[in-house]
Amino acid sequence: MTFGFAPPPHTSPPTSADSAARLGRMLEPAEWASAGIPLLRNPRDVVTGLHDRHRPGPSTAIVAVLDPQERVTASASFTEPAAAPDGWEFRNALLTHLRRVIPHDLRLRSPVRTAVLLYCREGEPRWTETDGAWMWGLRDACTLHGLRCGAYITLTSDRWQVLGEGRGGRRPSWPPTDKPGASARQVGPGRIPAPRTTAARSDAPRMAAPAAPSRSAPRSTGGGAPEAHRHTAAR
Repeated sequence: MTFGFAPPPHTSPPTSADSAARLGRMLEPAEWASAGIPLLRNPRDVVTGLHDRHRPGPSTAIVAVLDPQERVTASASFTEPAAAPDGWEFRNALLTHLRRVIPHDLRLRSPVRTAVLLYCREGEPRWTETDGAWMWGLRDACTLHGLRCGAYITLTSDRWQVLGEGRGGRRPSWPPTDKPGASARQVGPGRIPAPRTTAARSDAPRMAAPAAPSRSAPRSTGGGAPEAHRHTAAR
């Protein structure tokens, strides 16, 4: 799924002020650790579940909403733009996908659901400026959607790591031979994904509907979103 992150024609090169503003839209590890982010009771289960559901490749972000029992109620995956990391653009992308998969909780006095972000990338598990921009974007998107800001997790070819906590593991990880996740996949609330409905496809936008038990006919095309390369996984 392609987003409008590329600069429009005739735009001027970034200035030092632009760079300073972009650097201001990221969180350092110390800021993240002091923000009161709730700890996951079982991060391995959360990471494994999201990995199995979305099969991410490099530069793929998975945002998921957890209920108070840490069950995934909705999730969406999409590919990060190749431009310089900017928390503002990351916030907008996360907010767009959250709005598509789950209603907001802004009417509640305090959040009851938590959003977590799993970002699949190359390199070392330690913090990078891109991670800082994702942290800023996740925190802001949660505020605007009435959610509690939860864990930020990186997934590399070697391991997964909950940044700010020091917890991680070697499985799951993304194999270097995997194809990059070029499409967006979404799993809405209250729906169980049928087997084989989360594989990425590169054809026209389609909505995967639950297959009937006695048939193996191709999935029907739903209303779909206007963007190219987006697929919705039925739950």
